[in-house]
Amino acid sequence: MNKKIEKILILSVDFLSINLAWYIYYQFRVQTRWFGILTAPEFYIPMFVIYFYWLLLFTFVGMYRTWFASSRFDEISLLFKTSFVGIFILFFLIFIDDYVHGVGSATRILIFVYWGLFLVFVGTGRVFIRSFQRNLLIKGIGRKNTLIVGINSKATEVHHQLQKHQALGLDVIGYVSVSKSSLNETFNDIQIAGSIKDIEELIDRNNAKEIIIALEKDERDYLIEIIAKCESRNVGLKIVPDLYEILSGQARTAQIYGIPLIDIIPQLMPEWEKKIKRIIDIIVSLIIIIITLPATVISSIAIVLESKGGIFFKQDRCGINGKVFKIYKFRSMKKDAEKNTGPVWSQKDDPRITKVGKFIRKVRIDEIPQMLNVLKGEMSIVGPRPERPFFVEKLSEEIPYYKRRLKVRPGITGWAQVKHKYDETIEDVKIKLRYDLFYIENMSLRMDFKILFRTVFVVLLGKGHYE
Repeated sequence: MNKKIEKILILSVDFLSINLAWYIYYQFRVQTRWFGILTAPEFYIPMFVIYFYWLLLFTFVGMYRTWFASSRFDEISLLFKTSFVGIFILFFLIFIDDYVHGVGSATRILIFVYWGLFLVFVGTGRVFIRSFQRNLLIKGIGRKNTLIVGINSKATEVHHQLQKHQALGLDVIGYVSVSKSSLNETFNDIQIAGSIKDIEELIDRNNAKEIIIALEKDERDYLIEIIAKCESRNVGLKIVPDLYEILSGQARTAQIYGIPLIDIIPQLMPEWEKKIKRIIDIIVSLIIIIITLPATVISSIAIVLESKGGIFFKQDRCGINGKVFKIYKFRSMKKDAEKNTGPVWSQKDDPRITKVGKFIRKVRIDEIPQMLNVLKGEMSIVGPRPERPFFVEKLSEEIPYYKRRLKVRPGITGWAQVKHKYDETIEDVKIKLRYDLFYIENMSLRMDFKILFRTVFVVLLGKGHYE
C-alpha cells in the first residue's frame, strides 16, 4: 500500500474510532442519568480536544510509522501501553480539577470506563486496517521485489518461508552470488541475477525494495561491502541471524511471522524520542543563544580587531542523508587559510589559527553560531560531527562504512568528541567512526544526556575536538 494512502486510512480510522469511543462514553455518563449530573457538559469541544490529545500521543510513540507485517498482537500491545500512559495523565488532570472544585471520586472512576471503550473501538479499528493490508498483500497488491544474497541452504530456507507466508508481501525475484562464476545459472528455479559487485545495478534494474543476506561464515567479509553499496539505495536490509556476532551492536533482532531475520539499518530511534530530541534542540539552542549574547558580542569585536576577514566562518558540510549545508562558526583562522593548500584537516596547534581563535576554540565559543544550524534543523545538539563533502568522499573510499554517519542529523557534540582526541591520522578517523557508529546504533535521549554531561567536563578540562 502506498505510504501516503496508508497514513490517510489509519488517521481516518483512528479519527472515527476515538470519537466513537467518546460518543458512547458521553451517552453512558450523561444520557443514562445514572450519575446525578444536573447540567449536561459540553460535547463537541472536549471531543476534539481529546482527539488531538490522542493524535499527539500516538504520533510521539510512532503509531503512525509505516507498517511492515508486524503482528496484530504487537499493534494492540503498543496501543495498550500508550493508552495506559494517556489515561494515567487524564486521571491525574481530572484529580486536580476535582480537588479544586471539591468534587467526589465518581468522575475519576468513570475514566476507566472510557479507557475500556477506547481500547475496544480503537483496537478494533487498528486490527481492521492491518487485516485489510495483509489481505491486499496476499492478493498481490503492494508486494515488494526481493533479492537474496547467497547461494546456499540458508537462502533456500528463507525463500521457502517467504513463499509460505505470503502476508509478508516479499517476492523473491532473483539471487545474488558472491562471485561471477554462478552467473547465467538458476537456483530454486530462479535466475541468478548477478554478483555482489553489481548489486546497486541489480537493485535499480529489478526495482528491489528488500535485500536478504544469507551468507556462509567464510563469506562474511563481503557483508560490509554489501551494506556500503546498499546504503545509497532505498532498500530494507535483513540478514540471517547466525551472522549476528559480526555486527554486534549494529543490528536489532526482529521476528516476522516466525522467520528469524535481523534488520540491518532499522529505525534508529522511536518516533516519540525523535520529536522530543528535536524539541530539546530548539529549546537548548535558543537558551544558549540568549545567555551567550555578551560572549558573542565581545568575541565578534575581538575577531574584527585582531585580523582581516569576516566575523563568521561558513563552510559546506554533509548533513543528514548527505544533504550539503552551510555550517556557521566564529572565524578562528586567518583569512583565506586554505587558499594555497586546498581542503586540509585542522591540527593541534595549527599555525593558521589566530590568537583570538585559539582562545575561543579552547572555551568552545567558536561553536555558538552553530545554534543557528540547530534551529534550522540542519544539525542537532548531539550527533556525529559534520564533515566536509571532500573528506566524506575521500574517507568513504578508504572506510566502506563511513557514510553510515549520514543516516542521522549531525551534532555540535558527540560520543566521539568526548571519547577521543584530534583527528591527526586516518587511524584516528577510524577510531572516531567506531564511536559514531556506537552512538548511531544506540541513539536515545538517555545517551544524549550522557554525552551532554560529559561534554561539560570536556569543555571545562579543555579536551576533545570539534572540527
